[in-house]
Amino acid sequence: MKHDARGEDRRTPHRASARRTTDAEDHPRTGQYRPSSKAPAQRVEEDRYRPGGRRTSAEPLSASWKPHVETPREKPAEATPKPGIAQLTKTYGWRVYALPILVVLTVLVVVNTANSPAQPIAEQGTGTGSGIDPAGGDTSGGGAIDGNGEQPIPENPATPVDLKVPTADLPNGIPFTQAGAGKWHVVPGSGPKIGNGKLFTYTIEVEDGVDPASYAGDDAFASTVEGTLSNPTQGWTWDGKIAFQRVDATFPNPSFRVSLTTPETTHRPDACGFQIKFEASCYRKSLGRVLINLARWVRGAKAYGPDMTGYRQYAINHEVGHALGNQHVGCPGTDQPAPVMMQQSFGVSDDYVSMLNDIPGGDKGKVAKDGNICKTNSWPNPTPQ
Repeated sequence: MKHDARGEDRRTPHRASARRTTDAEDHPRTGQYRPSSKAPAQRVEEDRYRPGGRRTSAEPLSASWKPHVETPREKPAEATPKPGIAQLTKTYGWRVYALPILVVLTVLVVVNTANSPAQPIAEQGTGTGSGIDPAGGDTSGGGAIDGNGEQPIPENPATPVDLKVPTADLPNGIPFTQAGAGKWHVVPGSGPKIGNGKLFTYTIEVEDGVDPASYAGDDAFASTVEGTLSNPTQGWTWDGKIAFQRVDATFPNPSFRVSLTTPETTHRPDACGFQIKFEASCYRKSLGRVLINLARWVRGAKAYGPDMTGYRQYAINHEVGHALGNQHVGCPGTDQPAPVMMQQSFGVSDDYVSMLNDIPGGDKGKVAKDGNICKTNSWPNPTPQ
């Protein structure tokens, strides 16, 4: 036996439907179309439950038993952003370009800072130049005293130079300490102001580790330095433009430090250097020091012969002259006193001294090869009135 697809529990048709049908037959409405043949009530009852069937006038409202549920449309998947400069630029804007530029600038600053030379200690009244003078002088005294600010040319060449200058070799003599500790101690003592001009203060110092027997001790060295710089008629204070005063270790930032130094320390690249293989003193502004080479202090120079006092006075005045801003000069004429700023540690002949200048990195053109030969002189003002 085949069961109806709608199931056995289907409700019995409502009786009101039959009555409505009968009434409609007994009392037809005027103007309405009525078919000639009547369908059985049972047929109407069955059709009204057929999905999609047309509802007759006698059927009550009812929902379909198989409702059609509309599937919502799926939104199209958004395009996944591709990584790259374009996306970064869209996201971060100008910052994408600013960050690499800041990184490059930072690297340049760090590299530049690491490669820059040490800055000098604050100095009162010194020149503006920098450099060294491995010829018993220093091309680095900076601008001249009158403040012209001329930048001197360092004499140290980039590579070692083998020169044959007969008077530049270190004379034979007593032994000395070749290498010290690389640091200095201040010799105790101070003095009055000497001169009426621009004041320069200085300390007197000796490198640690030096055998005092070779230079007669700290007090002897200090006495020679202070006595030389205090000479009122022949020294740098003679014309009233310069004044000196010795100060002790408690004085902050002296204008320069006159420092007796071993050869190995003076040979350091940050001191006097040693490209030209002759012992020399120098003034190094970056250290704030007048470096007096112990080898020259003990042995002197061939041009001075046995006159050790004269040579030591020259070495002090020459290097302090660079601290004041003076540069190298040549011999003005044969048999005349050599200017104190001539490189007399190497000789008093312009032909010899010019050889040390006309080299790569040297004071080219400062001293002419003119055949002039001067007499040694220790003082800025050799012929006082």
